[in-house]
Amino acid sequence: MMFQVGGALPTSAWELVTTSSVATKIVLLILVLFSIVSWFLIALKWVQFRKVRQQADRVFGTLERTRRLEDAYHAVMKLPPSPYGRLLREGVNFFSELRPGALKEQTGQRQTLSQTQLDVLRMMLAKEVSAERDLMARFIPWLATIGSVSPLLGLLGTVLGVMDAFLGIAAGGSGNISAVAPGVAEALVTTVLGLAVAIPAVMAYNLFASRLGIFAGELEGFAQEVVGTMAREGRI
Repeated sequence: MMFQVGGALPTSAWELVTTSSVATKIVLLILVLFSIVSWFLIALKWVQFRKVRQQADRVFGTLERTRRLEDAYHAVMKLPPSPYGRLLREGVNFFSELRPGALKEQTGQRQTLSQTQLDVLRMMLAKEVSAERDLMARFIPWLATIGSVSPLLGLLGTVLGVMDAFLGIAAGGSGNISAVAPGVAEALVTTVLGLAVAIPAVMAYNLFASRLGIFAGELEGFAQEVVGTMAREGRI
């Protein structure tokens, strides 16, 4: 529904948008784009975290059915790629480089790693954990950026709208409430949209940041469990 019919005043938010100034429309367009990007990232990260949770359950369920590190390695490698599988693969491969053929040695034939080699193994696992965490954290900061910038853009649109309204009042020489109200209402539309964009983005950022911390902690625990299994089997 379009405004400008016989000079009638806008009676809905949509009429306020369609009859707003060019500057206000630009701000509104940017906020709409922010909203689309925000909801896309929310859906993307939700699917990723859900998938990783399912992968973790599958890997841990497989590990519970194995007793030896070599059996666990081969069983996990048959599963679809996951952060836990990549961590186990890198750890076992690095250990095999330090002690070629050590996974197939009998208990009495095993040679343990030196303290330096063990420290390097732990550093490698920590690096892999950090890399997987950074991969899962991708795009999450954008939600924080959108959540913090959107209200400021809304405020900018409001200020521009109020300035435009007062300039119109000064040019028309009318200061009654019916002349001021439409301009102020038009200006407030950007503030409303800015808050509508920011609130879900901030909530999603806090949720995903919490899940990212849980994921990183779980991955670190899994890395320690790999080292502990090697120690239990007399490999380090």
